[in-house]
Amino acid sequence: MSLRGAALVTGGSRGIGRAICFELGRLGYGVAVNFVSRADAAEQVVARIAEAGGSAAAVRGDVARADDRTAMVKATMERFGRLDVLVSNAGITSPGRKDILEATEESWDQVFATNLKGPFFLAQLAANRMRDQIREKRITGGKIVIVSSISAEAVSVNRADYCLTKAALGMMTRLYAQRLADDGIGVFEIRPGVIASDMTAPVQEKYDRLIAEGLWPIRRWGQPEDVARAVAAIVQDYFPFTTGSHFDVDGGFHIRTL
Repeated sequence: MSLRGAALVTGGSRGIGRAICFELGRLGYGVAVNFVSRADAAEQVVARIAEAGGSAAAVRGDVARADDRTAMVKATMERFGRLDVLVSNAGITSPGRKDILEATEESWDQVFATNLKGPFFLAQLAANRMRDQIREKRITGGKIVIVSSISAEAVSVNRADYCLTKAALGMMTRLYAQRLADDGIGVFEIRPGVIASDMTAPVQEKYDRLIAEGLWPIRRWGQPEDVARAVAAIVQDYFPFTTGSHFDVDGGFHIRTL
């Protein structure tokens, strides 16, 4: 099968990243399914994409580590011969969820390394590789999609480091969008709301109640596929006159009402 392009998806072995990998595979992209420790889960994603007639490869790497970021991009290029799309999805929540008055530097360093430093420098690597390919006329353009969170704006005083990294990703998106526009590389941020996943499973009862009370207008849990469809729209170039924007996939949570 002739590939439409190649995509690297960080945190691709589970949750939102897993759904994004399936959607990109369905669209005809070769998919580099990034994982840190769950090789079995990544290989399951690869197998399912292959069963559907697509092409994928599991790529180990921790976005917080410089050598791993370089290896991830290199592995994608070696496997598919190109890199058209980066979906920066990997992230962690605050260890222990400590109150802001008890937060630790250790937690700060860990969360910032994974949620902000890693995505920033991985985007840098991917952008430079895309620019080289565009100059060589091997690809016509590129896409960088940053998956952040409603925590970019919604305050959680027991997850200060998490909220700060997600807010910073919005500025990062705009910075890269400005810098890369002339190269034909679009940069976008997706802000998921409360999405059913292993990360939100421990607080299911809380959110079941908030959904029933109408905290957001569309009264259901978000699904990983909701986010994957937003990524699909971006990579299919449905927004050719847009860059640096964020897309709320949150059931309307961002709407303020009186």
